[in-house]
Amino acid sequence: MGEQKRKKQNELHRSSFIFKKKNYKVMLIGLGVIALGFILMSGGGSDDPTVFNPEIYNWRRIRLAPALVLIGFGIEVYAILLNPDKKKNAN
Repeated sequence: MGEQKRKKQNELHRSSFIFKKKNYKVMLIGLGVIALGFILMSGGGSDDPTVFNPEIYNWRRIRLAPALVLIGFGIEVYAILLNPDKKKNAN
């Protein structure tokens, strides 16, 4: 009897996943936004270390790219907290 109960409990635990397909889609979107932010942050250096290049302080690298990275992390948090079965649970 105890063996059958353990088998049923193991089957219940194995068949449930934490995240669904929708969670992974939103996570991939968040990773894409984070990657875009880091790509926009790159560059602006100079080939000659004795020459200063003011392009390193332009608007794209100082404001836009870090904002995109933070937005991407926000999307990741949303993807983790997202409940794709919300409509199913209400019924």
